[in-house]
Amino acid sequence: MSKRSLMTIALVVLAGAFAPLYAQGTDAAAGSEVARWSIITAGFALGIAAFGGALGQGRSIAAACEAIARNPSATGDIRGALILGLVLIESLVIYVLLISLILFFLTPFGK
Repeated sequence: MSKRSLMTIALVVLAGAFAPLYAQGTDAAAGSEVARWSIITAGFALGIAAFGGALGQGRSIAAACEAIARNPSATGDIRGALILGLVLIESLVIYVLLISLILFFLTPFGK
């Protein structure tokens, strides 16, 4: 990774971390603080799950292409296992999306 891309990532993370400092203050109750943190947690969980899922899918497709290149007669079996693996990887990301939507739209802890 180049120095410029690392610097860009660091600046984006810092901007996201310090953005709440300049937000308009309100007289909110403690319940809204829990809701705010549940939304932030849901966002981070979805981002990490999407990153992990994309990484896993990329590696599995690369391995399948390499296996087909080594043994073209096993293409059908490799393709079936690849599709099943991709479905299972994507289902994990969809589960995290579902949990994130639940955290986003439902009031946490029944308040």
